[in-house]
Amino acid sequence: MPYVDNKSRTRLDAGSPPETAGELNYLVTKLVDNYLLSKGELRYVNINEVMGVLECAKQEFYRRVAASYEDNKKHEYGEIYANLPKDA
Repeated sequence: MPYVDNKSRTRLDAGSPPETAGELNYLVTKLVDNYLLSKGELRYVNINEVMGVLECAKQEFYRRVAASYEDNKKHEYGEIYANLPKDA
């Protein structure tokens, strides 16, 4: 859970960038909470929308950032998987 102390919350709520994974989680949670509050009544459709957006953001982050990083490290240090084709 994204529980950070009040000093950190004040700093983050004022627009400072997160310094830890917990602080990043706090900001994402606040964003989601504000979205849900703007919808009024908590309904399945809104929960489903949020979950879909988070999943898509996760996948896009993996596709654009994590996979590229891992590919660079594979080229730097060499392949680990012995059964993959050489160009994979």
